[in-house]
Amino acid sequence: MKVIVFDAGGPPAAETAQRVRDHGHEVVVVPVPTGADALTGVGLADTLTGCSVVIDLSGPPSLDDGTLTEEDGLVVDEDAVLARVSRSTADLLAAEAAAGVEHHVSLSVVGVDRVREEGAFRALRAKEEMIGRSGIPYSIVRATQLFESVGEIATAATEDWIVWVPPVEVRPVAGAEVGTLLAHTAALEPLNGVQEIAGPEQFRLDTFVRRALAVERDPRRVFTDTRSTLFGTRIRHTELLPGPGAHIAQRRYGDWLATP
Repeated sequence: MKVIVFDAGGPPAAETAQRVRDHGHEVVVVPVPTGADALTGVGLADTLTGCSVVIDLSGPPSLDDGTLTEEDGLVVDEDAVLARVSRSTADLLAAEAAAGVEHHVSLSVVGVDRVREEGAFRALRAKEEMIGRSGIPYSIVRATQLFESVGEIATAATEDWIVWVPPVEVRPVAGAEVGTLLAHTAALEPLNGVQEIAGPEQFRLDTFVRRALAVERDPRRVFTDTRSTLFGTRIRHTELLPGPGAHIAQRRYGDWLATP
């Protein structure tokens, strides 16, 4: 079985590809350009020739979804992000249908079905809805915040060298464990639904960011404010926590930080 992994440059890509190989399948990793239309019709037909499963890792919000400013942190143009993601998703799904792809696996974010439809999360929700309507058998893996993403979270929330984050609870997870679940999901029958994955520990987002900055000896201070957003989206207290039935990963954040 041939599996195409569209790699947006995030942490799960290498682990996903290796675990797909461990399942005995052929895997091709295709880098996805950032800051533009991530996936377009140009060249997709050739790329997808003979492909049975697509794993799309281009979903989670990133710094590419907006413009960094010193005064306001990351400023997200919701309409532009929505248009880009919708166009790219439509092109990819159309190419998959034409190529006879049998399973579409997409990486998403825990809470996207609960948070307000604004910021980068608005586009991500629209993407999930397009996948569900496509007619292609699918599986959506929603992950909590990755250990490796905390630097981007801090950068997006920095205003005048102060990191402002909402006082929300999180259960961050190692990118490698997300990659393992993605590969395992791709090797099985499509869920035609959602599987969540979260880390074993729960703490507040400001604690998560503060610990990461301390390890890097980063002098920025971290404060919470209910008006602060996450990639342009206002988040309520528990909206980023997984629901019942989530896969709970094993690796703890402190152990991950201690690994060379």
